[in-house]
Amino acid sequence: MALTLYVDTQRWRDQLDAACRAYPRIVPVAKGNGYGFGLERLAAEAARLGTDTLAVGTYDELVAVATTFPRDLLVLTPFRSYDTAPDAAHAGPTTATGSDLQDTIGDRLIRTVSRPDDLAELGDALDRPRIVVELLTSMRRHGVGVDDLPTVAKRLDDVRCEGWALHLPLPVAGAHKPEVEAWINRLREAGLPVQRMWVSHLTPGELDELGDAYPEIEFRPRVGTKLWLADRGSYEARAHVLDVHPVRRGDRFGYRQRRVPGDGHLVVVSGGTTHGIAVEAPSHVGDFRTRVKTLALGGLEAAGRALSPYTIAGKRRWFAEPPHMQVSVLFLPSSVRPPKIGDELPVNVGMIFTRFDRIVFR
Repeated sequence: MALTLYVDTQRWRDQLDAACRAYPRIVPVAKGNGYGFGLERLAAEAARLGTDTLAVGTYDELVAVATTFPRDLLVLTPFRSYDTAPDAAHAGPTTATGSDLQDTIGDRLIRTVSRPDDLAELGDALDRPRIVVELLTSMRRHGVGVDDLPTVAKRLDDVRCEGWALHLPLPVAGAHKPEVEAWINRLREAGLPVQRMWVSHLTPGELDELGDAYPEIEFRPRVGTKLWLADRGSYEARAHVLDVHPVRRGDRFGYRQRRVPGDGHLVVVSGGTTHGIAVEAPSHVGDFRTRVKTLALGGLEAAGRALSPYTIAGKRRWFAEPPHMQVSVLFLPSSVRPPKIGDELPVNVGMIFTRFDRIVFR
């Protein structure tokens, strides 16, 4: 019995094709759990789409995609010299430096560099490796600052610079174009060539405006969520019902022998913490209504009640207790007809942190 992701293959691919039309020169991003679909599958789809570059999050993720995707591979996580010594005898296919990595992927590998010291480290260790220099944006995550540009300029002869990267915040109306233009001006004032910009979170409209304003620059949009997950109706998670137990109010159950809150059924379903069930990313609380909702849900959880992502008879049902590693237990009141063992229930999961037992493309 499994937690299964069902994919309407043609509808999903239609979504991917539409995204490629909306984002010319798109660079698909395949990282983490492969947005729920798996890294290997995303690499195969990127190859089918004909894109010339695939971006991954880390050097370890190269192993999963290097064979399936035959063209350039960009690692988004900035290189750090402490990952491994440049001349380490143990350097393998997943290390950030070392000849084995170069031999495995060859000239297809493009590293991201976000500090002058790391640029120097790579330039000294390898024979003109391909790199992208990340610039410090308003995200303030990684990146070279304006004051570092003269130092960067001195080291570019030791590498093959494939352009400049801008990791921007989520789209805010009119906010991104000025920041991109500001960096173009800074680079030019520093005497640095600006032929290609690798950008994230720009809208198709912003890309069109920048392309019209700077026709001499190639803008490469790195796209993940808007590519793989744009059409929520093209995929659905479902979980098997493993057991159904009738209970009366006050009956004890589970590891901690909690009491059942009323007459009804305990429904045991596939999916637990190892799958990412009930794992949530911290949410942005930006308005009064959301604050009230968050406080209410927090109060319910403090009282031992938490709403599950499983749907029975058209409604999400309460966890009877916290999820286990591979199964969850739901409480279903007596007013609702219980499902049968073997039935599959819809599950509202976060695709970026869910691990499925099976993925079925139909």
